Amino acid sequence: MTKSRIFFGTNNPHKLREIQEIIGSKYAVVSFKDLEDPIDVEETEPTLEGNAALKAKAFFEHTGMACFADDTGLEVASLDGRPGVYTARYAGPQCSAEDNINKMLGELEGITARQAQFRTVIAYYNGEEMRYFEGVAKGNILEARQGEGGFGYDPIFQPEGYTQSFAEMAPDEKNAISHRGQAVRAFADFLME
Repeated sequence: MTKSRIFFGTNNPHKLREIQEIIGSKYAVVSFKDLEDPIDVEETEPTLEGNAALKAKAFFEHTGMACFADDTGLEVASLDGRPGVYTARYAGPQCSAEDNINKMLGELEGITARQAQFRTVIAYYNGEEMRYFEGVAKGNILEARQGEGGFGYDPIFQPEGYTQSFAEMAPDEKNAISHRGQAVRAFADFLME
């Protein structure tokens, strides 16, 4: 039996691996690494939903395949919800994950209210309809890095009810509670219907 193909609009190998671990057994997940002529879509929308939909539509038009794309934001209460849609480029356009972490730790220095949430929105587009799936992981921003695993802000994000950061968790443990894991499971449930 051949797996159905579905396109995931990402260049991020970490996201691709997480997605494949969750839905890869049922679907052949195709990504930019499988395309001869990948495209880049600039995230110009003011919301996670808007950016995810923008990418899903553009990738569908480019590949002709049912397509999904996501946008994820880290929303920190004491920073008025920032960085939000600017999470990946918080410290500037060509910044690294390390730059982003340094900027956040600097902005939160001396602040005790460190509640935050990661929110992922997946937009799925098949040429006829757009569907959205969301996942939220609530937690706190730590005062210093903890752990070597994960990616992005994982070393400074401690999910609610845990003493470890995302970076200290095994991938399957993180996927079970993460924002992306929740959104992908909701999306996978939809695909299985």
